Amino acid sequence: MLMCDAYLTPSSLGEAFAAMAEHAGRFRLVAGATDILPWAREGRAGDVSIPVLIDVTRIPELRERSITSDRVRLGAATPIQRFLDHRELMDSLPSLPRCAVWFADDQLRETATIGGNLVNASPAADGVPPLMIHDARIEIASANGRRTVALADFVLGPGRVDLGPDEIMLAIECVPLNGYGGSFEKVGHRRSLVISVACVAAAVKLDADRRRFADVRLAVGGVGPVPRRLTDVESYLRSAPIDNAHIAQAAAMALDLVQSRTRQAYRREVLNGFVARALLHTTRAAGADPRLLAPEMEAAYA
Repeated sequence: MLMCDAYLTPSSLGEAFAAMAEHAGRFRLVAGATDILPWAREGRAGDVSIPVLIDVTRIPELRERSITSDRVRLGAATPIQRFLDHRELMDSLPSLPRCAVWFADDQLRETATIGGNLVNASPAADGVPPLMIHDARIEIASANGRRTVALADFVLGPGRVDLGPDEIMLAIECVPLNGYGGSFEKVGHRRSLVISVACVAAAVKLDADRRRFADVRLAVGGVGPVPRRLTDVESYLRSAPIDNAHIAQAAAMALDLVQSRTRQAYRREVLNGFVARALLHTTRAAGADPRLLAPEMEAAYA
């Protein structure tokens, strides 16, 4: 059983920092709190007691959202469901809607927050790869001021992030990718409420003739201790013609990133297929001529 002595709901950053200082070493921050019970159950026998839970979802700075031509700002308490019902977000962050579809069920998506998904730093966290391809940066606040850090540097390892005990994640800022095709591929041990064994996020922009890759962004999660951008693959494909040979080679280039301690052969096979399928889906979504890709490849990775 999970128990707490006090559940606090500050309505401002000042109130939150005061509560954190008063209960230093005895509190845990929560937003949607959808992971707190699984965390308490996992590998822990008997009752789990957290003296103070501090719910930050009423703090306005954590709930704000804004979209401009060069920046998307998401308050850390933005529910995952917004990536499925907010049209501007869906257009600006083209791989997030498919990621959100895979993310648990309707009820959990309305409660779970994007900031919570990042802070938990699970190697299988679905939200990290899609935001990495948007060059996401994390804004962090404490009573002494604010700082920003790249998402790639924020996640340090399984369950570890660059967040001090007196700090709160405020928001995620990232580059919008309007006009790109987006994709998110994921596989797990079961068909519902899937926890990733491997996942791939992709976004592709085509050149004016729609026969070459103008820009390619790829990131992978679940195959190592932290999610990774596939920068070598991106560079290889940028300005390359859209054809089966380049997509197959790109998929093969990603395999050395598999560093998991278990099921490496399986993850390599999955990753190869997912990178190829993500590129096929994104090029099609971006408007590529379907005749550029042989039917057998489309069939193999459908």
